[in-house]
Amino acid sequence: MQAADVFTKLEIELKPDPSRTVIRPFSFDYPEAFRADRPSRAAAVLQRIEGLTPALRTRMLGLLRKPMQERHRNSDAVFLRRFEAVREQLGNPPVDGTTQLLIGAYFSQEFAFESAALFNPSIVRLPDTTPSVEDGVQFLLSLRGIGEGHVSSVTLRTGRWGPGDRLVIDPVSPHGVPPRIERYADDWIRLLCDDSQDVSETVIFPILPSQRQGIEDLRMVNFTDHDGVQSIIGTYTAFDGKNARQELLRGVDMRTFEMRPLVGKLTGYKGMALFPRRIDGQFVMLGRQDNENIWLLRSDDLYQWDAGAPIMAPKYPWEFVQLGNCGSPIEVDEGWLVFTHGVGMVRGYCIGACLLDKQDPARVLARTASPLLFPSAEQRGGYVPNVTYSCGGLLHDRRILLPYAIGDEYSAFAVANVDDLLSVMVPA
Repeated sequence: MQAADVFTKLEIELKPDPSRTVIRPFSFDYPEAFRADRPSRAAAVLQRIEGLTPALRTRMLGLLRKPMQERHRNSDAVFLRRFEAVREQLGNPPVDGTTQLLIGAYFSQEFAFESAALFNPSIVRLPDTTPSVEDGVQFLLSLRGIGEGHVSSVTLRTGRWGPGDRLVIDPVSPHGVPPRIERYADDWIRLLCDDSQDVSETVIFPILPSQRQGIEDLRMVNFTDHDGVQSIIGTYTAFDGKNARQELLRGVDMRTFEMRPLVGKLTGYKGMALFPRRIDGQFVMLGRQDNENIWLLRSDDLYQWDAGAPIMAPKYPWEFVQLGNCGSPIEVDEGWLVFTHGVGMVRGYCIGACLLDKQDPARVLARTASPLLFPSAEQRGGYVPNVTYSCGGLLHDRRILLPYAIGDEYSAFAVANVDDLLSVMVPA
């Protein structure tokens, strides 16, 4: 078998939908050179709103509500929460309910979070499920959506894989619902998504200053700690337009998530992926800290990362420029199966794989000399041409389901046998 024949591509594709929107905060101020000796722009807008007659405010609210309630089930609640968020900034104005809703709307924006792209998927088992070979496995899928201003957000899907290669993605709600935000510190927040009636309604858009330009490439994993506690954890890149750093999304349950930054010398980079359990009592991650090689990182603290070293360097032409992981390692009998991305000519991204030693994952046992998935002739265009990429696969009964992105624009799916994958690897 050749490497290019290992995966069978499925027919399902997920493409961006500009009609799906979410209401998110909107802020504004004067340029710094024009701020002195004048009220803030927010205060100026409030003054203009208060200058309207009550009848005009009521009429404006009626015009606003019709389109908003057609697209958003809880728009009034979102606008009221936004008013509460800016109330103190505006000097706690004593205004009625209609005016509160209008103020909330002026400090909000409707954001088409997947209007340009829906890509770089990651996949994990849904918790509290006991799948069998006959029934298949239920999963949670995360996708990176790109909207106005090339801003990245996280959107979610659920589905079922099996029996056999049958793949079903659950219907997507037309609504996008913003999470409620609880702050524990300046850069540690809890997202409450209980307003979502379906997981596909939840949209995690940039909230912290570190995320101003995007939450990129969530790599989820079903993590089991040494005390047996299981949780869904995801690492992602927070980008503020200039600097990137790694942050962590941890599911308390399917409707509550915590977001915290990772700290330490090795966290100011892209592409870290957590192993699904501790090894020798330590947390372990893969990364590409030097933008060229795959690194192995170890830590006693899930949020502090200071120690690591490269374990795998580019070797074959399709990966001469860069190597990185395509999601968290998958534990199989033979070791840790890791999907990789390699960057070659014309900045083309292909997907390969390697096998790490189970007891000592710094040892690379085998790797693919040729890519498993790569841009085909009909897939070389897209938002970013010549890119095939994934943020993680799912193992079930020695078979792999790998969601992957094409052209940084849309997502597709492929399946393979672990035995076939291992058969096309060569000793490292």
